[in-house]
Amino acid sequence: MTRRHWFLPQSADVMGMLGKQAAITVEGMEALAAWAGGETAAADRVRELEHRADDHKRELRAALTEAFSTPLEPEDIFELSRGLDEILNGAKNIVGEAEAMRIPPDSATAEMAAELLDGTKRLSETFTMFARGERGGATAEADRAVKDQRHLQHTYRTAISTLIDIEDARMLAARRELYRRLARCGDELAGVAERVWYSVLKES
Repeated sequence: MTRRHWFLPQSADVMGMLGKQAAITVEGMEALAAWAGGETAAADRVRELEHRADDHKRELRAALTEAFSTPLEPEDIFELSRGLDEILNGAKNIVGEAEAMRIPPDSATAEMAAELLDGTKRLSETFTMFARGERGGATAEADRAVKDQRHLQHTYRTAISTLIDIEDARMLAARRELYRRLARCGDELAGVAERVWYSVLKES
């Protein structure tokens, strides 16, 4: 009688794929920070990286539909990927809005973009630690990402308070919208960090 050998299907490295999406998101936020610092050409780099991240997001979702097992629940991996996508979408929209309103970035924009970059680097390190099984380190980095976002909110409130001195109504509205978009991007970042904690707690 012939003995049959059964093998479990091989699952894709979904955490590694999530890490790649995070790394591209970091590159995108580096481009945003460069643009906010005065490198006008970096705007195209933001858009290019947003498209690349979209490709990785779609590959990850396809892998999730076929994965036999995953280190975190598929729903959590999906939401973490979705959150990263929203962060980079936010960066693309910030650049596009500024171009549409013909308003160059100022020092407050540059400061908030730098804080977004810091927080995104924290998230990227979080997923690296997840891949290594270092969940305690992952949640600690997630906490630091939230802290970076709180700094951004402080910068946002300070920047908004200075708008009272602007007499040009068009400039006032444009600056306020740009600052709000940066703050919302920070909220998305904090949401991803909080989802890291939620994912870990569900697995405990």
